[in-house]
Amino acid sequence: MTEILDLYPRLVVETADAALDFYTAAFGAQVLERYTDPYGRVVHAMVAAGPVRFAVKDADSHDPAPTAGGVPVVFAVDDHPYGERAGRLADPFGHVWMVARRTEQLTPQQIQDRTTAMYGS
Repeated sequence: MTEILDLYPRLVVETADAALDFYTAAFGAQVLERYTDPYGRVVHAMVAAGPVRFAVKDADSHDPAPTAGGVPVVFAVDDHPYGERAGRLADPFGHVWMVARRTEQLTPQQIQDRTTAMYGS
């Protein structure tokens, strides 16, 4: 039986199977579900990257894929003083990912103090 999730993002791409290959390699993800229409186009695929779940589907007339361009700035994944390792990366399917994971357990005040210091205020 499939687990019911409260909320998850869904990515629309031009070539879902290529995207699934990319996400499994890039994020060490696993495809949990994959359903297709009669023509073999992916209408829903659930992907797990550790505890994170997201869905992928092929573009169609109801759900277009993003066009090339998007957010032009990509930031390398790096450690930040507010207790996260984070950055922005672009995948070959038009999506820009902002990814992060906690590296320290900080109080909200510590995060605010470090953020203020980071911006030099």
